[in-house]
Amino acid sequence: MDVTLVEISAENLRAVMDLEVKPQQQSYVAPNSVSIAQHCFDQESWMRAIYAGPAPVGFVLLSERPSPPRYYLWRYMIAGDQQGRGYGTRALDLVVEHVRTLPSATELFLSYQSGPEGPRDFYAKYGFVETGVEHEGELEMRLVL
Repeated sequence: MDVTLVEISAENLRAVMDLEVKPQQQSYVAPNSVSIAQHCFDQESWMRAIYAGPAPVGFVLLSERPSPPRYYLWRYMIAGDQQGRGYGTRALDLVVEHVRTLPSATELFLSYQSGPEGPRDFYAKYGFVETGVEHEGELEMRLVL
């Protein structure tokens, strides 16, 4: 299945907002509607819907601060019923490709909440490593580009 990052528009907004992670994962990521609202008030953010073929299956929100350069995976989710199909890894490949095109991009950061259904293992398998920094109860990881 072809995975793409698609701009969010009036045509796909509702479908993207309706995507949800598994119930046991809901404490680890904000609802997409909250993330979309935050994007509207942040001049240094970039968001896309993650599509598998013709349908949205996930969401990504980046913080892109060019000066000094700091790129941060602010939100990332794959719908609960779409997990385990490789969409998350392929979409993250596309996100990393995008970040590499940004000015002076050498690292991509993220933070996560620790827990049994949390995303840490997914990010570690991808190549993110712990930095030892904690932000408001979340642990930071970094991917060298």
